[in-house]
Amino acid sequence: MSEPPSLFCAVGSETTSLSDDDLRQQIDSFLEALGARDDVLIIPPDFTRFHSQAGKLTQMICEHYQFIPSETSSSDTPSTKKLKSSPPSIQILPALGTHAPMTQQEIKTMYGKQLAKKQDDTFIVHEWRKDVVTIGHAPASMVREATQGLVDQEWPAQLNRKVWDKRRRRQDKKPESLVLSIGQVVPHEVMGMANFNKNLFVGTGGVEAINLSHFIGAVHGMERMMGRKDNPLRAILNYASQEFLEKQLDLWYILTVVAADKDTGDLCVRGLYIGRDIECYSKACDLSLKVNFTMLEKPVQRMVTYLDPDEFHSTWLGNKAIYRTRMAMADDGHLIVLAPGVKRFGEDARVDDLIRKYGYKGTPATMKAMEENQELRDNLSAVAHLIHGSSEGRFHITYCPGHLTREEIEQAGFGFCDLEQMEKKYDVQKLKDGWNTDEDGPFFFIRNPALGLWAVEERFQDE
Repeated sequence: MSEPPSLFCAVGSETTSLSDDDLRQQIDSFLEALGARDDVLIIPPDFTRFHSQAGKLTQMICEHYQFIPSETSSSDTPSTKKLKSSPPSIQILPALGTHAPMTQQEIKTMYGKQLAKKQDDTFIVHEWRKDVVTIGHAPASMVREATQGLVDQEWPAQLNRKVWDKRRRRQDKKPESLVLSIGQVVPHEVMGMANFNKNLFVGTGGVEAINLSHFIGAVHGMERMMGRKDNPLRAILNYASQEFLEKQLDLWYILTVVAADKDTGDLCVRGLYIGRDIECYSKACDLSLKVNFTMLEKPVQRMVTYLDPDEFHSTWLGNKAIYRTRMAMADDGHLIVLAPGVKRFGEDARVDDLIRKYGYKGTPATMKAMEENQELRDNLSAVAHLIHGSSEGRFHITYCPGHLTREEIEQAGFGFCDLEQMEKKYDVQKLKDGWNTDEDGPFFFIRNPALGLWAVEERFQDE
């Protein structure tokens, strides 16, 4: 069987709405074109990217290989046909990065009851502080050039050991193992645009790689990163992909672009891209910027964002309400974050301690604290996060958490307001995405800040 083209699938537009049957047809065609494999490692996101549809795509892959029975397919769909060879063994490694491990309920909700039954034998928990291997380095000279001299040290390319174990070993170079990286392309605060090789080098990376990558993004400047598919950090990860991953792994990316329908608010899969190099990512980015990026005519004086309690349990994740809206906020404006599920600051216990201790106090204060405290220098991702989570004094941020006290929130540098009180004022069941009006005047509401990026033109200018 001939090798599939490096860009196997590029389906999507601003008006496309791909059904489950559409997705399944593309997945089945792709896997049939690849041919038989001894084993398959699937790397999807965790529950924090539930809306990516990666859980559904993971199910479809497992159904195609008859690893699980189909929950939705009729008897004559491709995924229920008899395989021409023995089914491969399958493992699933959620790309946790620094996030907490998925719960059993999260796995069942995202990946379906059939895979949840196989949780103990199938799902691998990524432990970013220990279960990694360094496969190479982007040289300091390359990092220095990419960051315009802001960072002058080599960047370690790190992966979970289970990923690196899938590298080619046979003399004839025929791959026995298949690695499928699944995820959603959407504007991102650290990487500019999410996914592609970030899913591996950060999602399954280690302490050194994650810390330095977050720091590089922070010193370059969030507002210079978000919504840009070409940026210093992506250049570094692309170098590592070309030098190490593409030569060693039979690795394919399955990328979605997801957006809310403007009329109904329902989520639609606007695009599906399957490939093994940067072309599929680039095409997905182009579509994402059309459907996930809202350019506003004027800065927003009052912004209200809502964090789904099933998805957001920490400010580490919930601060997307800040990241994705900051370029739309007016000077001296007010950002209100309704956060019923937020009960901690960091996903990681050590990072949680650092956020509580140093708070979101702005770049000068954070950099000074880093210079004076080794514990921050040892946790550069926490430093980057503290910088990202501050408005730098330009606008006001009020958190309304379900499980953190006024003292905890104010110690971290945010304003506090009672959640119950604010949910009465801003009833998310009645508000519409976009502009609303109450007795205090107009305000802008965002139901899920993780799905997009909002800006005014003067704050989103190409350099």
